Amino acid sequence: MKWLIISLVCVQLSECLYRVPLHRGKSVREILKERGELKHFLETHKYDPALKYRALYPDYQAGTGVEPFLSSYYYGSVSVGTPPQSFTVLFDTGSSNLWVPSIYCNSAPCRNHAKFNPTKSSTFTTNRQPFNLYYGAGSLSGYFGYDTVNVAGISISNQEVGLSDNEPSSSFYYAPFDGILGLAYPALSAGRATPVFDNMLYDSLVEQPLFSVYLERNPNSQSGGEVIFGGIDNSLYSSQIFWAPVIQEMYWNIGIQSVLVNGQPTFCSQGCQAIVDTGTAELMIPNEYLRTLLKTIGAYEDQYGEYVVDCNNIANMPPLTFMINGVGFTITSSQYILQNNGYCIAGFLSSFLSAPTNDGPLWILGDVFLRSYYSVFDRGNNRVGFAQAA
Repeated sequence: MKWLIISLVCVQLSECLYRVPLHRGKSVREILKERGELKHFLETHKYDPALKYRALYPDYQAGTGVEPFLSSYYYGSVSVGTPPQSFTVLFDTGSSNLWVPSIYCNSAPCRNHAKFNPTKSSTFTTNRQPFNLYYGAGSLSGYFGYDTVNVAGISISNQEVGLSDNEPSSSFYYAPFDGILGLAYPALSAGRATPVFDNMLYDSLVEQPLFSVYLERNPNSQSGGEVIFGGIDNSLYSSQIFWAPVIQEMYWNIGIQSVLVNGQPTFCSQGCQAIVDTGTAELMIPNEYLRTLLKTIGAYEDQYGEYVVDCNNIANMPPLTFMINGVGFTITSSQYILQNNGYCIAGFLSSFLSAPTNDGPLWILGDVFLRSYYSVFDRGNNRVGFAQAA
C-alpha cells in the first residue's frame, strides 16, 4: 500500500519526491550543559571540529586526546534488513558512509542506541571488510555488511552498511540519533563503499539525480524539516534557485568571492572556499576572520568556549552576506545568534583550515546558514543550489 501511494504522487507531480521528515534534537553541547556536565567534559576532553575534514589534508594531525563535539541535530529514520530494523540517522552532506551500531559493539554509545542484529535479517551478507571512520565527533570502527536499506520509501538492495563494533567517543553516547547516512561524493567514502544516494542513481530509483534539504527556521516548530530525494519541492522556497559549481568532487565544496559585513566587503577579498555541510550545526569561520567578527558584534568567549553576546543588542548586529557565483546570500543577526532562555550566543566555530586547492581560507556552511536557504545538491551537474527558504 505504501508503494501504491508513492506511485500515485509520482503520476500527479510527474516526478517522484521521496521525503524523509527530519527531527530537530539537542546538540551534545546543549545536553551536557543542561545536565551540568559540560564544564567537566571540557576540562577532561579536547576537541577539534576540523577532524571531520581530515580527508582533505592527509598530513593533518590533531592534538593528543582530541575528541570533538557532535554538534548537528537534524536526523530522520531509515531501516536496514529483512524484516526491517529501524534506526535514526544524521543525514550528513559532509560524509559519505552509512553506518549504524551493531550488536557486536559493547562501547557505551552503542549500549545507549539501537543496534543492528545481522542474524535476524534474511538478506544480510558480509565479507567482514573492516573500516575506520573519522568525524568531528571522533572515530569509530567496525566492518561492512550488505543488506536491504529503506530510505523515504526507496528500497535499496545490497547496500553497503557499516556496522560499528567500537565507538570510543563520548560524543556519540549523547547523540540523539543512532548512526549517520553520508550524502557526499564516493571519493570520500571509507573502504570505497558505495554511498546510499549513488546506489539510488545506479538503480534508477529516483527521477532526477539530485536531493534537496529544507531545515525548519523556527526552533519551536514540531518539524525539523526534510530531505527530499529525486526532486525539488517548489513550496519550500520563495526565490529563484541560484547555482554554484562544485570545485572538488569529494565534499560539496564551492567558491566564495567575498563576504560582506553590514553590506561592506570585509573578508575573502582574494576569494575563499566553503563546504556545504548539513552535519555541522554552526557556521565555521576562518580564525583570522572570526576574531574580527566577534569584536564587531561585541562577543566574548565564556568558560564553555561559547561566544556570548548581549541579547538586547541583537538588532544592532550586522548581517553577513556571502557572494557565491555572483549572487549574495545574507544571514541576519537573528539567524546567526542562537537564543535559549535569555542566553545568547553566536553560532560560530573557529576554523584553521585552508581551501583544499590552496585558494584562500575554508568556511563550513553548516545549519546556521542552511536554515535560511533551501539547498539543492545536484549530482547530475555537480553543483549546489540555494534559494530563500519559505
